[in-house]
Amino acid sequence: MALNLPAPIAAYFEAKSRHDIDGMVAPFAENAWVHDEHNDHRGHAAVRAWIEDTQRKYADVATPEEASEEGGSVIVRALVSGTFPGSPIRLNHRFTLVDGAIAELAIG
Repeated sequence: MALNLPAPIAAYFEAKSRHDIDGMVAPFAENAWVHDEHNDHRGHAAVRAWIEDTQRKYADVATPEEASEEGGSVIVRALVSGTFPGSPIRLNHRFTLVDGAIAELAIG
């Protein structure tokens, strides 16, 4: 069953499935914040560096399995697979959208 995700979130996951770095970065706001693996990344350049690094290290893809809204955020539970120990794993991705762009993403 296909999920009805907001356009920026759908674009992020679709690009991730193709390992398309430019496509993964495009839906993020210029001043976006990402929290992943106990690290924070702020701003477009830092988000791009985070995406490039994780793709280089893990070549990961994430398949959204379910989505819900909570407190102004969209939470997507995705099956994440790649070249990391324990692959695949299910992780929650908490997105906050502002003005049609991803302003915040917390993974864990």
